[in-house]
Amino acid sequence: MSDSVFKALASAVRRRILFHLKDGELAAGEIASRFDLAAPTVSRHLGVLKGARLVTERRDGNRILYESEQERLADTLVRFVEEVRPSRSGGTRRGRP
Repeated sequence: MSDSVFKALASAVRRRILFHLKDGELAAGEIASRFDLAAPTVSRHLGVLKGARLVTERRDGNRILYESEQERLADTLVRFVEEVRPSRSGGTRRGRP
């Protein structure tokens, strides 16, 4: 289990960044322009997402382009759900037959 993923997802700003990246890569400046935050603050949030390996970055001239690692996010969430979901083999759940 990757605690860094869940720590990264704990921030509404970082979840919104991932939302903006869902359709493809964006330049850091374009991401920052979508928030009412200082660019260095957005940059720190991108750093947390990068540290959790939820985004990758690449340089294109003087721009830094970010792309979401959607497969890592999905795999982490699926593993978590599988770990906490009650087993379906026999027995009953409270209040359910």
